[in-house]
Amino acid sequence: MSRRGWFLFIAMSVVWGIPYLLIKVAVRDIGPAELVFVRTALGALLLLPIALYRKELRASLRPWLPLLAYTVVEIGVPWLLLSHAEQQVDSSITGLVIAGVPLVAALIARERLSGTRIAGLLTGLAGVGLLVGFHGGTGGAVPFLELFGVVLCYATGPLIIERWLADVPRYGVSAASLIAGALLFAPVAVPNLPSLARTVTLGPALAAVALAFICTALAFVLFFALIAEVGGVRATVITFVNPAVAVVLGALVLHEAITPLTVGAFALILAGSFLATRRKAAGKEAAPDPEPAPV
Repeated sequence: MSRRGWFLFIAMSVVWGIPYLLIKVAVRDIGPAELVFVRTALGALLLLPIALYRKELRASLRPWLPLLAYTVVEIGVPWLLLSHAEQQVDSSITGLVIAGVPLVAALIARERLSGTRIAGLLTGLAGVGLLVGFHGGTGGAVPFLELFGVVLCYATGPLIIERWLADVPRYGVSAASLIAGALLFAPVAVPNLPSLARTVTLGPALAAVALAFICTALAFVLFFALIAEVGGVRATVITFVNPAVAVVLGALVLHEAITPLTVGAFALILAGSFLATRRKAAGKEAAPDPEPAPV
């Protein structure tokens, strides 16, 4: 990986390891739909002027169908599910389940499943199963089903970018997708904003703002750059480090417990994700990526 790739990888690992903590704090006072609306609307306000200045917004609207699909898959559905699930489960557990994204990405990318990759998938699934088996009783099955839905969405989103939106200017597609996400949630969230403004406390309010500016606007720009540098499937490998950031922050800030079970499950998921996304050994030329389908 190039120096630029490593920089983007480390930055994204940190920036997208923080949201689980911020969401856990924000949902104390803010409902899931309202949180997604605030996050998308404020993020769009930051990115829209940049996209307009660079004259990238109009170009991002031409492939409107893939853009809408990306908005739903990468923003609307997973952010709503995450916010609802974290009302029941710890932020560290959430981060560990999301670590399964590379496993699902390797499956839906339709890459050839070698023995190593199959072993990786089974190992990672064992780690997720261990985690769910011992923690599923704390919040019930519904939050974990929601988190599995998030995993599927996060594995699909980068592939939509790589296949149909790779040539679309990244500031334009970031701003347009956030605007579309805000419009999707506005009918539900906007009527509740006046009462929310009177009841929300400082901590959740600051968490929502940080989610919008750091973990949304800045993160999207970095993520598109990472996909352009290393590809859609390998870009999801940032989830190797995200769970570690989530676990450490959950323990330090929210005093969430780090048990041997948590460490063991993370090790299995990490090892499985590494094997499932591992490139072929040197000397064995990998098959070329499929050509992008016409929009």
